[in-house]
Amino acid sequence: MPSITHMALVELEKAGILKFVISQNVDSLHLRSGIPREKLAELHGNSFREICPSCGVEYLRDFEIETIGMKKTPRRCSDVKCGSRLKDTVLDWEDALPPVEMNPSEENCRMADVVLCLGTSLQITPACNLPLKSLRGGGKIVIVNLQQTPKDKKASLVVHAPVDKVLAGVMHRLNLWIPPYVRVDLFQINLDQYSRPSRSDKYVKWALRVGSVRGPKAPLPFVQSVEVSFSDRPDLKTAILNKQPFKLKRETLKTRPFTIALKLNFSDGCGCRCASVDFPVNFQEEADNISRDKHTVVRKLRNAAIQSQCCGQVSLVERKIRLTPRTDIFVGAIATNIVWYCNFPEGSRFHEDIPKNNDHLVSRHNDSVSYTEMPPKKLKCY
Repeated sequence: MPSITHMALVELEKAGILKFVISQNVDSLHLRSGIPREKLAELHGNSFREICPSCGVEYLRDFEIETIGMKKTPRRCSDVKCGSRLKDTVLDWEDALPPVEMNPSEENCRMADVVLCLGTSLQITPACNLPLKSLRGGGKIVIVNLQQTPKDKKASLVVHAPVDKVLAGVMHRLNLWIPPYVRVDLFQINLDQYSRPSRSDKYVKWALRVGSVRGPKAPLPFVQSVEVSFSDRPDLKTAILNKQPFKLKRETLKTRPFTIALKLNFSDGCGCRCASVDFPVNFQEEADNISRDKHTVVRKLRNAAIQSQCCGQVSLVERKIRLTPRTDIFVGAIATNIVWYCNFPEGSRFHEDIPKNNDHLVSRHNDSVSYTEMPPKKLKCY
């Protein structure tokens, strides 16, 4: 789960203050919190990200990749012109830092007015030397870490305190709020039709599958079970699917349309218990293909979750028809969790906008923060 610091950085980036993030973590939390990929360097890789070694396309997964050390994974590139085996992106100890991550890191450090070093010991080379590149252009270094670091003497300001506490104070001073984290997950519904030569054309055999957009072998970690019902067809029995991949096979009249009502029961750790999805079925009509921008859909879902102060919202991302055999494919997005961070005291205008009935509020710390300001003789201007 992204921390106060992760979400504070997101807001600083949106405000135009933060220009680039360099991370040595492999937990994917910067991407999940909302930092744009083009403004993020993951020096040691990402345990949730795969890459195609042939065409360079990246795939961010909702599950942890099985391997490390840039080895081949079981999946392939989805580009029909490529199809190469994908590789994980997490470095092993002997691997060199990838230039595609290191080069923009060096460039942004050289251009930076201030480099913030947050919660790092600054001991692992060559990453620990990146902040020093800002000094040559007149930039400054600020270090926030509980312990001393080898680069403290080079810094304009050193703060020995928890990073979350410091960033909450910084956001308060800048009159910026820390946005809530809204997790949005993708899922896919497939409806396959099968011909039955031995039966009358009045009937059609079909199979419903609820799974991951990453492929039939990928898990759907945020769903524990799926309840399938038919509100407008009482003659069709309700089914409860408890095992992944979630599959249901039925045979119905081809001439009678109906709606499949899905109740997705979430796993532990999600912010709500379930979400509902209606999937209309009409075997005699051709459904239109629909494609929406995924980033726009995700942004609207996050805004809706924040506005309603709860999660469980569902939105269509894509609907398409695949022939031979005919398959209706529905790709949806769900807001599965929302966590609020409160970094403003009562009475402030931002505090009034934060829900009071949410169990995930994080109170602002009032503990003292120790810091060391380096001697003025080491500063060009402060």
